[in-house]
Amino acid sequence: MSTAQETAGGEIEPWEEVTPDAARRLLVAAVEAFAERGYHATTTRDIASRAGMSPAALYIHYKTKEELLHRISRIGHDRALDILRTAASGEGSPTQRLAEAVSSFVRWHAGRRTTARVVQYELEALGPDARAEILALRRQVDAEVRGVIEEGVASGEFDVLDVQGTTLAVLSLCIDVARWFNVDGPRTPDEVGALYADLVLRMVGAAK
Repeated sequence: MSTAQETAGGEIEPWEEVTPDAARRLLVAAVEAFAERGYHATTTRDIASRAGMSPAALYIHYKTKEELLHRISRIGHDRALDILRTAASGEGSPTQRLAEAVSSFVRWHAGRRTTARVVQYELEALGPDARAEILALRRQVDAEVRGVIEEGVASGEFDVLDVQGTTLAVLSLCIDVARWFNVDGPRTPDEVGALYADLVLRMVGAAK
């Protein structure tokens, strides 16, 4: 399913900040092309064609194909971090906040699977500087989840021997939803989010 179709289904994609309209159209086209064909197999001509523009028009807004991927990755990671930070800093016990963090993170990866696949699985295509920037954001994502788990351990709500390893397992579980989720499958993003929240609470030994 295309990014444009996903937007019609509910939450607005985080591309409103991209201006002018032509730059936004190119970015959305790049998301679709990268998700469908992979970064390396996609050409700038492919992207421009999807956006209904000439190849030369692309270079008015983006110097390189990598610049497009970097912009997509930055916006996507900022959104993912915002989702987790909002849940982690909210009200409630560590159990409640971890459940909300996982369910909202999973909902985003399911509902925005086209974008999420590009954001999460094309990192290695970025150059060293851009990759370092995105990795710094990933460390912040990790810190938000790890912080809630550490609070739960400290309060006695969670029984976790390896907080760092458990954090990695939780994030890996959530992110992988973007790889397999099917809009025509038996579960909605909300249902998958609720299921994964329950699974993660069991993983950390939270009391029911």
